Amino acid sequence: MKTKNLFAIALTLLFTSVSFAQDSDDETTDEKSNIQEYTPSKLLKKGQWDIKFFNSIYTQTERTNAGSTSVDIPRETFFTNTTEIYTGISKNRRINIGFIFQVRSNTFGGAGALDVFKFEDNNSARSGLTTIAPSIRVQPFKNISNFSFTSSIYLPIFKDKANAPYLDKRSVFWETKFFYDKTFGQDKWQVFTQADFGFNFGEKREEADVDSNVGERFANNSLFLPLGVFLSYFPTQKSMVYLNTKQAFLIDLGNNFSQNSTSVGIGSKYQLNDVLNLEASFDKFVRGNSFQGLGQTFSIGLRAIF
Repeated sequence: MKTKNLFAIALTLLFTSVSFAQDSDDETTDEKSNIQEYTPSKLLKKGQWDIKFFNSIYTQTERTNAGSTSVDIPRETFFTNTTEIYTGISKNRRINIGFIFQVRSNTFGGAGALDVFKFEDNNSARSGLTTIAPSIRVQPFKNISNFSFTSSIYLPIFKDKANAPYLDKRSVFWETKFFYDKTFGQDKWQVFTQADFGFNFGEKREEADVDSNVGERFANNSLFLPLGVFLSYFPTQKSMVYLNTKQAFLIDLGNNFSQNSTSVGIGSKYQLNDVLNLEASFDKFVRGNSFQGLGQTFSIGLRAIF
């Protein structure tokens, strides 16, 4: 898929979302919708539940070489389903607990992007439930309700296979995400920032057993540090469109491998009813270093808060 076609899809997503939102939300109320109130920075009240199903397809036909020069490769596609379930447990709305589950399906060797939905396991494809993660959300400062962090420990639960296609990182991954947002312009605009600190624990590639998948240990003994900024606009109380940019670093802590990348994106959210909201987004990697993919991600998610 050519780059100009990708940007056409992204622009169509944006303008369709704005038009749909303006046509579908003639009524106004004093109450905020969930997409306005429950940003990633805000925690749940005691007894509330937050369930999110998020699906993304990342596909690439180019990546960088050992440096930052782009090279063409046969298409590779990676599908990820992430299910997050949280509930509030504190009366003061400052602690939430939950679990995260991830299912992946990957294809290699020039297969079509939609072949990931076949969920095959062969010499050029692999799929399965890969990780589970206990997680906690905390609002550390009583007087700053729009600042919080989420800490999760991702445990790989898929079978280790030698000489098999890549499925997921063979790491115990401890990730802490810090969130902050600021609403302004009569609640029409919002700036949201995110900083992650993720530690990949595990043996070095050269120390792995000969019967293991060495390629799935590329990130072991490293720090993953992505930073993101989102600028959002609310055409109505039930709708949001946003632009974002992200810079990510994989910092070597002993495995002799590091990476970095830059991406830009566009997305939208819409409040379907009092419980459900829908999100769609597009991201494009515009640069990278050290075998970094230069593909694009298409995502859609459904979130329920009750």
